[in-house]
Amino acid sequence: QLQLVESGGELVQPGGSLRLSCVVSRFTLDYYAIGWFRQAPGKEREGVSCISSRAGIIMYADSVKGRFTISRDNAKNTVYLQMNSLKPEDAAVYYCAASIRRSECSLVLSWYNSWGQGTQVTVSS
Repeated sequence: QLQLVESGGELVQPGGSLRLSCVVSRFTLDYYAIGWFRQAPGKEREGVSCISSRAGIIMYADSVKGRFTISRDNAKNTVYLQMNSLKPEDAAVYYCAASIRRSECSLVLSWYNSWGQGTQVTVSS
């Protein structure tokens, strides 16, 4: 079974940057599209960004456009989410997810069938 492990979340001040990583194991990353999602306390999980298997399709939520950048290194089985100009409203648990529909990607939760355990991002002064 596919495994995804997120890392890189931590406490950062407003305006700061973080890079999250999602490492995929047991299967090669080439086979999957990857999405990043986040869930703040009391809120529903929402799509942040996604990338198709060969990075031909990339999508961002409006709330993060121009600030976040998704990328992937299939040789390292890793997808990254570079987050700049962080705001308090970006604070959440961030999850990565995988879909076998690798030629596309989506910000819809139900599109994905494998999920990581999440990494906490806190944005506070």
